[in-house]
Amino acid sequence: MADRDKYGNYVNDKGVTIKINTDKNWKDHISFYGNDVDKPHDAAHININYDKGTFSTTTHDSDKSDTKTGDGKCYLTSACMRYFQEKFDDNCYELRVLRWFRDNFVLKEDIEHYYEIAPMIVEAIDKEEKSDIIYNYIYDNIVDYCVEQIEQGNYNSAYKRYKNSVIALEEQFVKPILQQQNIKKLKIVS
Repeated sequence: MADRDKYGNYVNDKGVTIKINTDKNWKDHISFYGNDVDKPHDAAHININYDKGTFSTTTHDSDKSDTKTGDGKCYLTSACMRYFQEKFDDNCYELRVLRWFRDNFVLKEDIEHYYEIAPMIVEAIDKEEKSDIIYNYIYDNIVDYCVEQIEQGNYNSAYKRYKNSVIALEEQFVKPILQQQNIKKLKIVS
């Protein structure tokens, strides 16, 4: 049975603190701390977006030097997963570079759009018979290309390829689904 700390968080018998809260934007967060919240700690944070059916995760060690971030449905991560297969690491070099680029160069509205649309793209690609070919294409032409451009300091080229990929994949995989949903809604209303 878990006790509560001075902040009302749950603390299990191994000293892990579990904090559950809702932020000012009504998004739920669940955090697991290796020990007291107000002391240096290892932690894992899960941020939930019910409206979009997505979540993101962040983990870090006690000095926050080893931070890993992931999300519920990201086509860049999915492409890396398919490319590396059993050797896949969510903290692989490519994803670390892309996350650094996202955090330092990508506009907030582009990040928000990606996290809104990417799960739909992944869902549509996963339904394709030749999804492995599509993910390999994404790896070769988006992930690998962007990482190479970032390494060379060609941030505009990387940003352009990233942004164009979102637009192209949205056009190819998401718009047809949305059009079908609208047609179904019209049939129901008629």
